[in-house]
Amino acid sequence: MMSHETDHHAEPTGGSGHAGGHDHYATDHTGHADMFRRLFWITLALSVPVIALSTSVEGWFGYDLPGSSWVPPTLGIVVFAVGGRPFLTMARVELLNRKPGMMTLISLAIVTAFLASAASTLGIGDMDFWWELAGLIVVMLLGHWQEMRAVGQAQGALSALAELLPDQAERVIDAKSDGPTETVAIADLAKGDLVLVRPGGRVPADGDIRSGEASMDESMITGESAPVRRGEGDHVVAGTVATDGSLRIEVTDVGENTALAGIQRMVAEAQESRTGTRRLADRAAAWLFYVALSAAILTLAVHIAIGEPTLGITRAVSVLVIACPHALGLAIPLAVAISTSTAAKRGLLIKSLGSLEQMRTVQTVLFDKTGTLTHGSHEVTDVAVAEGEDQQRVVAFAAAVEADSEHPIGRAVVALAKRDDVAVPTARDVTTLPGTGVEGTVDGQRVAVGGPALLERHEVKVGEELARKADGWSDQGGAVLYVVIDGALAGVFTTSDPVRAQSRAAVSALQASGIEVALLTGDAQAVADAVATELGIDRVYAEVKPDDKDQVVADIQSGGRSVAMVGDGVNDAPALARADVGLAIGAGTDVAMEAADVVLATSDPRAVVSAVTLSRATYRKMIQNLVWATGYNAIAVPVAAGAFAWAGVTMPPAAAAVAMSASTIVVALNAQLLRRVNLDPDSVVEAHGVVDTDRAERSGERADTLA
Repeated sequence: MMSHETDHHAEPTGGSGHAGGHDHYATDHTGHADMFRRLFWITLALSVPVIALSTSVEGWFGYDLPGSSWVPPTLGIVVFAVGGRPFLTMARVELLNRKPGMMTLISLAIVTAFLASAASTLGIGDMDFWWELAGLIVVMLLGHWQEMRAVGQAQGALSALAELLPDQAERVIDAKSDGPTETVAIADLAKGDLVLVRPGGRVPADGDIRSGEASMDESMITGESAPVRRGEGDHVVAGTVATDGSLRIEVTDVGENTALAGIQRMVAEAQESRTGTRRLADRAAAWLFYVALSAAILTLAVHIAIGEPTLGITRAVSVLVIACPHALGLAIPLAVAISTSTAAKRGLLIKSLGSLEQMRTVQTVLFDKTGTLTHGSHEVTDVAVAEGEDQQRVVAFAAAVEADSEHPIGRAVVALAKRDDVAVPTARDVTTLPGTGVEGTVDGQRVAVGGPALLERHEVKVGEELARKADGWSDQGGAVLYVVIDGALAGVFTTSDPVRAQSRAAVSALQASGIEVALLTGDAQAVADAVATELGIDRVYAEVKPDDKDQVVADIQSGGRSVAMVGDGVNDAPALARADVGLAIGAGTDVAMEAADVVLATSDPRAVVSAVTLSRATYRKMIQNLVWATGYNAIAVPVAAGAFAWAGVTMPPAAAAVAMSASTIVVALNAQLLRRVNLDPDSVVEAHGVVDTDRAERSGERADTLA
């Protein structure tokens, strides 16, 4: 986590920073906002008498207070020493790193004004800039305070994530029993500890539920508002809330290994990383330093040549002030900070800002099938029984022998019985038949459940009607399961990995936005074609070996197309890494999430559409801010240099400071509009003209969480 403590009397930061100057205090925005706020109010109080008692202001308003001539220089020196210190300190860092930029420009301006004013006070020349110097420093401090405050608010998602964890936990003293508990600090928890979470309490660390059941509020992790029911054996994540029940949880991960800490790291790293647009802004700011310095020198030289050295110094100072690249340096970091924190709140975890920028240019999205577009688990989708058989009896007997099965298809049969409220009897002498199925005795009858090999083993014949149904299910990509009772075929089941209700809307919305969608899977061609037909996907890569998935990505890229890969498994990791943008479904494996650029904390594929929407909105704000910042300087520098003095248009140093801060505020306000980007999955697909016909089907459905 980032520290939120700072020594305001110390150097604002270390680090070289970039030409825009903002990396000098990128590590602690909240602390520096406080520092600039305090210095602003101090220097403002000191500057009021400096400005009020300056010769120029007294002349404008027609008053002359005797004995007050010492006030502007005395308080002006204090304002320079106190308020100018952070700028001078950071300018020294820039110069030591040979990267002059914004702080160097500010420091050059205030040092020039200070030396000229001090010389005038000592009777050397007539360039009294005390009130301009004070006004310049006050406005600069105000601008920096607002900048740091805005960026600090944008990164507040990290602090909010940290606050999701309770300070203490109730640890069961003897983890092997349900005995008494003790209160311990979160830092004292270790893997294997058993903790008690009471109703309304927050989970202190990632773990598996040992006992108890509760509806969990997991919105802080997944972005989904509806609670999800969790019970024994389920995984829960630190920071989630047990709304209506007590849980005893065995800790599996603590500290930096928790999902919450992983989210914090990804958001923090993303906010500090660079994009191509930000590098462009850095280069522009570096060039601006040399342009501004050259313009100031030229302005001074011209005015000296025409016999107006005092005016030349004034205008040179104005050039240096107006050219400070505050707005330019803020244009990209602030947009990035706001977009990443906004994304995190909706379950989009941006690991690489380059990918956030790249997502807007993606032309092809490759979806893995299992666990991405589908649920990744089998369910019985149809049942047919032999003539004279009772369907409930067949389901009950099949579920009885599959009751203890760990095979996905076996669990699907048991789930069918539970779903249909079928009473399941107890099976005895259950035996697993490797590669064939399972068999046992139920109510005195021998029951076997398995695939086609089971029929050969028991030499069972299939009637014409059941054979026709089984062949049809196979042609559609379904797995076929046979139930044999006392040597005769009693029924046939088909199981499939059902398509997620959200997948149809996700595919349609991507296609509506001009992005090609393709399916990439290791499953059989018939299974892949069935899913693709259901979702309206034209391009299918089926029966692809895990080692060849990244080659498919490379082949598409070789055709000049930008590719995004969406997957969840270990076998997807090479393809995720190869793609221009890799997106890992949050319920997937750690390997997939490490290889990806973006992690979708929910298993909702519509989040891919949200990522595209955010990428395009962020890029628009970046470009708008860059255009404003560079355009502003292109106009303001000649005005400050006196190029339009013939028309009566000039800009003294204090006015230049106001104009500079105004441009910064415009950039900050424009970036804040990113908070209004609606990333709600329902809204983003509707924005592409897609009518989500499956919304009712998803009523009460909950996406998987980041495990």
